[in-house]
Amino acid sequence: MNFKKLAIAVLAFAAFSCQQEEKKKPNILFIMSDDHAYQAISAYDNTLIETPNIDRIANEGMLFTNACVTNSICAPSRAVILTGKHSHLNGKIDNNFPFDTTQMTFPQLLQENGYQTAMFGKLHFGNSPKGFDEFQILPGQGRYYNPEFITKKEGKKTITGYVTDIITDLTINWLKDERDQEKPFFMAYLHKAPHREWLPAERHYKEFTKKTFKEPATLFDNYEGRGSAAKEAEMNLLTHMNWAGDSKIYPDVMDELGIPETAGWDKAAFQREVGAMNAEQRAAWDKVYGPMNEEFKKQYPKMTQTDKMKWRYQRYMQDYLGSIAAVDEGVGKVLDYLEESGLAENTIVIYTSDQGFYLGEHGWFDKRFIYNESFKTPLLVKWPNVIKPGTTNTQMVQNLDFAQTILAAAQIEAPSDMQGENLIPLFKGETENFREAVYYHYYEYPAIHMVKRHYGIVTEDYKLIHFYDDVDEWELYDRKKDPQEMNSVYADPAYAETLAKLKTDLADLRVKYKDSEDLDKKYMQMYKDKNFMPSPAGK
Repeated sequence: MNFKKLAIAVLAFAAFSCQQEEKKKPNILFIMSDDHAYQAISAYDNTLIETPNIDRIANEGMLFTNACVTNSICAPSRAVILTGKHSHLNGKIDNNFPFDTTQMTFPQLLQENGYQTAMFGKLHFGNSPKGFDEFQILPGQGRYYNPEFITKKEGKKTITGYVTDIITDLTINWLKDERDQEKPFFMAYLHKAPHREWLPAERHYKEFTKKTFKEPATLFDNYEGRGSAAKEAEMNLLTHMNWAGDSKIYPDVMDELGIPETAGWDKAAFQREVGAMNAEQRAAWDKVYGPMNEEFKKQYPKMTQTDKMKWRYQRYMQDYLGSIAAVDEGVGKVLDYLEESGLAENTIVIYTSDQGFYLGEHGWFDKRFIYNESFKTPLLVKWPNVIKPGTTNTQMVQNLDFAQTILAAAQIEAPSDMQGENLIPLFKGETENFREAVYYHYYEYPAIHMVKRHYGIVTEDYKLIHFYDDVDEWELYDRKKDPQEMNSVYADPAYAETLAKLKTDLADLRVKYKDSEDLDKKYMQMYKDKNFMPSPAGK
C-alpha cells in the first residue's frame, strides 16, 4: 500500500471512530418537578402516596437518600442547576434579583458539542433560555388549566387542557417526531406541579378529595428546642396558608363566614387559577369542590383551632398529592416511549425537584429552610449498563453537581468556574474520596414567609446553621439521633468537639466556594436598597 492510500485509510478509520464515539454519547432526559417533596415519592416513603412510575427510575437505577440543594427556593435553585455555581456567584440569590444571562449554562455547552436540546414546561425565569434548539415554556409560574406557553418558533400560545398532561405530550411529541435521530439529545422535561396553588386534574381531584392522610408527628410543633428563626417563620398551615387560593374555599363563602384573606393575593390566586378554566372544566370542578364548600360552611362555626388545623392539612394533602398523581402518570408515559422506541438503552434519566417541601411537618408548608424537609430533594437516576439497578447512595450530593455530571456523561469538559462534583463515580459504586459536607445559603429576607437569612454545613451525621442579619444565632443538630430536628445541641457540652470541627469546616467551605461576610453584607444592602417584597408570582 502506498503512502497516499495508507493516509486515506487512516483518515477514514479516524472518521469512522469519531462517528462511533459520537454515537456512544448518551441521551439525557432531565425531569424536574416544582416543590416535589421526597416524602411524596413512594421510593422514599409510601405513607402518603404511591408513585410507581417515578419509582421505576430507582428500581432500574439509583436512589439518592441525601441529595440536597444549595438554596431552597425555586428560581435560585434552577440557576444553580444551569450554571453549576452557588447563588452568590451566579447572582440569582432569590426570586427577585434577575438572572445574569451572560453566564455559560450547561445546555449551551451541550448544544455547542453536538447535542440537540429541548425544554418543555416550567423554567420560572427568563423567556428565552439559551442553549435550546426548541422550547415551549410557561411564563413565570404558569397556570394549571389552559396554560399559556412562550415558544421559540410560534410566539405565545394558549393550549387547552391540564398543564402536566400538556407538558408530557409536548415532550413525547418532540421525542417522536421532531428530534434529529442522528444526534444525541438533551431533554429538559419540567413540570409546574406540584407548586402552589395546587390544582389536580379532574380525574385526580375526584379521587383525592375523598382520601384521608396520616398527619405528621410534628404537625402541632411548638418550636421549643430551636432558636427564633423557626418560631418567627410565617408558613403555618392554619395561620399563613391562603383560604381561597390554597384551601379552595370560594371567596363568597369566605365573605359569608367572615374569614379574612390571609394574604393580599388570597382571593386573587383563586380567581387566577380556577378562573382560567373553561365552562366545562369549571362545571366539573364545582361538582366536587362546591359540596366541599357547603359542608365547610356547616362545620366551620363549630370548629376549634385544632379542628381547623387538621382540616387544612387534609385539604392541602388532597390537592398537593393529587397534583403529583398526574406527574407520575406523565413520567410513566415518557419512560414507556423510551422503552418502545429503543432509546432507553442509551438514555440517562434523572428525576429531581428544585428543592424539598414541607408537608405539614412542624406545622408548615413551603420550603426555604436548611431544615431537612426543605433542604433535602428527591434524586433518582438510571443509566443502563452504568448504574446497577436498585442501588442506593447515602452521600451528600447537591443540585450543584448536576451540570458537572451531565457534561461529564456527554464527554464535555466543564468550565473551570463550575463548583459541583461529577457524580459518575458514585453511579458506578466508587464512593471513596467524595465530599463529606455540603454548603447551603438562603438569602430572601425580609420577605414572604419571613425565613431568616442563614448559611450552614451539612454532613451525613450533623448540621450546623448560622442565622444572621437581624439575629446572630447558631443551631446544631445530630441528624442520626434527632432526624426531625427538634432540639438544637449547639450548647450541649457533649458536642463541643464536634461543634469546633464543624465551625472550622464551615469556614473552609466558605473559602472554597468563594462566599464571605463581605458578600453577605453586599447582598443584604442590595436587598434593602431594592426594598423587595415578593409579588404573588414570586412566592
